Amino acid sequence: MISCTKFAPNAPEQNPVEDIWLQVKTFIRQFYHLCSSFKIVKWLFKFFADGQIFDFPKIFQYGKLPQSI
Repeated sequence: MISCTKFAPNAPEQNPVEDIWLQVKTFIRQFYHLCSSFKIVKWLFKFFADGQIFDFPKIFQYGKLPQSI
């Protein structure tokens, strides 16, 4: 069953996706010296996001999610 949880408009503190973006941006900032082109930035983004297991308290704020996320 899929359920939809509505977040308050323009409320990043409620949206768990904002935490994912922050983690990925932090990773890319650590390796900014390698980013000579947008292609490399995209590769770093994909490299980090594909291998990362996002685990933060806010993800469970709106209900129980399976452990495979």
